[in-house]
Amino acid sequence: MNSEDYEVLRRDIAEAMWELIPPLEDEIEEKDWIPKDVLVPALRKVRAFGLLIAPEFGGAGLTVSQYMPILSDLSRIHGGLRGFVHGHNSGTHIFAMVATEEQKAELLPRAARGEVSFGMGITEPGNGTGADISTVAIREGDEYVVNGEKWLTTNSDWMSHLILFAKTDPAAGTAGVSAVLVERNSEGLSIDPLPPTLGTRGLQHGHLKFRDVRVPLVNRLGAEGEGLGLIDQGMEASRVFVAASSLGTAEEALQMSIQRANERVTFGKPIGSRQAIQRYLAEMAMDVYALRAMLEDAARKIDSGRRLTVEASACKLFGLEAVCRVTDRALLIFGGIGFTRRYPIERMFRDARANVVEEGPPTIQYFVMARSLLSGYYFRGSIFDTDLTRATDGSPEALADA
Repeated sequence: MNSEDYEVLRRDIAEAMWELIPPLEDEIEEKDWIPKDVLVPALRKVRAFGLLIAPEFGGAGLTVSQYMPILSDLSRIHGGLRGFVHGHNSGTHIFAMVATEEQKAELLPRAARGEVSFGMGITEPGNGTGADISTVAIREGDEYVVNGEKWLTTNSDWMSHLILFAKTDPAAGTAGVSAVLVERNSEGLSIDPLPPTLGTRGLQHGHLKFRDVRVPLVNRLGAEGEGLGLIDQGMEASRVFVAASSLGTAEEALQMSIQRANERVTFGKPIGSRQAIQRYLAEMAMDVYALRAMLEDAARKIDSGRRLTVEASACKLFGLEAVCRVTDRALLIFGGIGFTRRYPIERMFRDARANVVEEGPPTIQYFVMARSLLSGYYFRGSIFDTDLTRATDGSPEALADA
């Protein structure tokens, strides 16, 4: 999309959501529900469902560098809204990576219109998100029979399809995980809501149970055994998207804090004249600036088609730490009144904490980065790059061979 059309699209989305969401904020926070009868038509009108879908399928065809500022804009408005749009667009992004041309032609145009949406079935109640998953999809004739459980599936109340990661060959270890596309109305699939969350209110996360769910073999995404590689590759972009969400929340908190520091007067002076408050603002600005620079580098690499195992986890990890620091300091600047719902700071403080666990907690990011570095990824000058003499690109296959 050319720059002029892009700026119009970005402005239209931001203006529409700023008009729609803030008046509904109290209702969303109290009821833990975004009125989708109002939200979905509004998002359709501004083409927000097809941001990462190619134009030939009816989408906007944005680059990652273009998409992330829009995601940041939405994060400034409300965490639940950001999560809803992020979940949809990330799902379509991952689906388009591995779907056949027939699958794309059938579903992507509908996804661009907001008629179809892809949830992600990865995390399980009793297992992690990798080789230890226990959900199975065993082949019987021209079908897979799925049994198991998944939970923390974003947009579980709205998704039409689930990209499910399950073991198609339980005896094959890491090579036995595959991805299959499960329709929401499949017999034997039940979806129950999880308890309310601390932040990103209105965004629903479900507990999915599969009891002899039959899925046609043609619904497999990619080849059998490629599931873990798909998770790794899909999570790279999604982790960067979460970091972009951290940036938007941090930018809004900083802006509100600057305004508060200028307006709030104690002992006859604005609190912004005090050195302690000035230090808070300076520290907040450093976090915002550093995170923005990291994201620009990561987005450029994704758009060039490169893998960025270390950079993606670095963005996710630094982003969550930065937004938590920034919202901490914003609460200090606002003082006691910031702990109430009079200002959005209280809600933003809670929304920021979702970024800690979304797309993997800090321990996972440390592990991914360290594993990659020890296997050949290294720091050259001021940009992470791949040591070509080790022939590693950060992918699981290359890391295993390094």
